[in-house]
Amino acid sequence: MDYREAVDYLESRGRLGVNLGLERIRRLLRRLGDPHLTLPVVHVGGTNGKGSTAAMVAGILEAAGYRTGLFTSPHLESYTERYLVDGRPVSEGDFARLVERVRPAAEAVAAEGEEPTEFEILTAMAWVYFRELGAEVAVMEVGMGGEHDATNAVPQPLVSVITNVGHDHLEYLGPTVEAVARTKAGIIKPGGYAVTAAEGRAREVIEERCREAGARLFAVQDETQVREARSAPGEGNGSGPGQLISLAVMGREYPGLFLPLLGPHQVVNAATAVLVAEVLNRYHGYRLGPEAVARGLAAVRWPGRLELWPTRPVLAFDVAHNPDAAFSLRRALETLAYRRLVLVIGLLADKDREAVVDRLVPPAAAVVVTRPLSPRAGDWEKVAELAAAYGRPVHVEPEIGKALDLAMGLAEEQDLVLVTGSFYLVGAARAAGRDLVIRA
Repeated sequence: MDYREAVDYLESRGRLGVNLGLERIRRLLRRLGDPHLTLPVVHVGGTNGKGSTAAMVAGILEAAGYRTGLFTSPHLESYTERYLVDGRPVSEGDFARLVERVRPAAEAVAAEGEEPTEFEILTAMAWVYFRELGAEVAVMEVGMGGEHDATNAVPQPLVSVITNVGHDHLEYLGPTVEAVARTKAGIIKPGGYAVTAAEGRAREVIEERCREAGARLFAVQDETQVREARSAPGEGNGSGPGQLISLAVMGREYPGLFLPLLGPHQVVNAATAVLVAEVLNRYHGYRLGPEAVARGLAAVRWPGRLELWPTRPVLAFDVAHNPDAAFSLRRALETLAYRRLVLVIGLLADKDREAVVDRLVPPAAAVVVTRPLSPRAGDWEKVAELAAAYGRPVHVEPEIGKALDLAMGLAEEQDLVLVTGSFYLVGAARAAGRDLVIRA
């Protein structure tokens, strides 16, 4: 099996859709020798920011000398992005080999009555791969929800992290924020440790879960202070723009941290990651001091999160696919210097498109609506109708490469072209954008 054949096999599992539950993944892992029982795990869930936070936690662990596996989802351009060990993605050859390794076990589970989903197979592959490479700790990002997500097969994580709780995947997780919070809080295990930056009623639900489980909760709003947060032009590592932040976390000072990710929401994610590091230090004996925190945060690379390319006009990518993410993106845009905003947007039909458009279209001078490369795109042109209500010029171009070309043509040198919405859109647009840069 080569990489393309491996991807074809996995995508064939996509026909099963979302089928939450832990019985299939547990049976699958049992047939693979229960690799998840041999590896300490930091489990990271939440509506938004969980991938960024997971990457920061992994970076801090790596900087301190711990061999670290990082599993995230979804990917932007390649499945190999989902599996990193010490910051290096799995090779296509090893990815194909892992699929071959897990496939017989998945087929045996299917023969028992119910087929494992694509995500369950991908999750099992992560634990197999991390065990093979001798990882000392794994940082596992929740796929959807928490309680019934395949990653929740881990019996007792070192720390359960819930970044925040918002309105997304309501058809699976519940009709209210409280219901979503209860599902996400399902990753908190009896007697364990939990960290959250959630606020309001969502935080109250998480607190209730911790009381019921006898788990100890550390809230970012209580345990951390942001001493400073300002834009920085790539200080210390030549990485391009970022932020210089200073934090106080559980009484320890972390001054002068460079974070190569933009936006106020990333400051909160960084505070969450540093709080996780403090919990690992104090309750699990890890050695994650200020120097490791500084190096780990400075080394974080997380494509598609207000990612700026040094083109003229500047080209930016952000996977703001739900209302809360769109709100964070709009706040982050206010911290950037540009003349006009040209927006390229594409959203899946099962998202709250009205709310996302309401947050992102008003500051735009022009809008280009395109089709995400997913069967879930549905009536994607509906986004153009929603955008037109705000009185902006709206262009419709179904092909992502042509939509990007059109937007760059509409923009002038001092403008910002922002591609946002679905992961499927942003991933394809980044690939098309590289072609634009090469041609330029």
